[in-house]
Amino acid sequence: MAEAPVLRLIVQCPDRPGIVAAVSRFLFEHGANIMQADQFSTAGGSGRFFLRIEFQTAGLDLAREALAARFAEEIAAPFEMEWRLAGERRQRVALMVSRTEHCLMELLWRWRRKELEVDIPLVISNHADLRADVEAFGIPFHHLPVNPTMRPEQEAAVRALLTEHQIDVVVLARYMQILSAEFVDAYPGRIINIHHSFLPAFAGADPYGRAFDRGVKIIGATAHYATEDLDEGPIIEQDVVRVTHRDAREDLVRLGREVERSVLARAVQWHIEDRVSVYGNRTVVFR
Repeated sequence: MAEAPVLRLIVQCPDRPGIVAAVSRFLFEHGANIMQADQFSTAGGSGRFFLRIEFQTAGLDLAREALAARFAEEIAAPFEMEWRLAGERRQRVALMVSRTEHCLMELLWRWRRKELEVDIPLVISNHADLRADVEAFGIPFHHLPVNPTMRPEQEAAVRALLTEHQIDVVVLARYMQILSAEFVDAYPGRIINIHHSFLPAFAGADPYGRAFDRGVKIIGATAHYATEDLDEGPIIEQDVVRVTHRDAREDLVRLGREVERSVLARAVQWHIEDRVSVYGNRTVVFR
């Protein structure tokens, strides 16, 4: 007999007293066993409230749909909540890449080691260079080349594949193409990008070259949700490494790649575990 799933309740709403008590009481009264709870309030209690609860479902007295309907009526509506239940199934993730393999391979290694508990039905690339590497993991590789004269057609083909494979999350693992606003709008808060800079510094192309020219002492990487504004979406995770005057541009690239792959992997992990809540152009991340 299959083990009852652990569900996650994700909430954000205007802050006011009694939210945690109401949610906890509701779950207790319906037989849920709370395993983990995280909460955060902005502006010292007068702003936005965020809540993430993991709970066991073996003792529930209602089916998931009925529980959600009761929660919507009895708790969510009075507290003006934006909320969702998650965790019933593994998320389906599409990886998109160009020629640089380090972020892609980090995710595939973690997936193969079962550290990244997702399904990866396909990898999409605008170059064919990494086909053998991807297919060695038993994952289909789709080469969809792009040039300025047929960009809309290429994006349409990408979206058709994502729809066909019922993709939940798109990860841009150094996919060096700018996505259209229409593409991004089709997956709001579900496209994760890695930028090889500690944003907002050195947004756009060749950040390592510009960082080297500027003589910086710290370089970094930023994982963020893609929006129609290039490299300006809500930030999920960042990290840095120190460099010195002895480091050449090639050293910055090498050091930066180590940071990029760990930053992206953490961001994807937190997203699939529903630890990231977006409000405006900011995020709350329950680690």
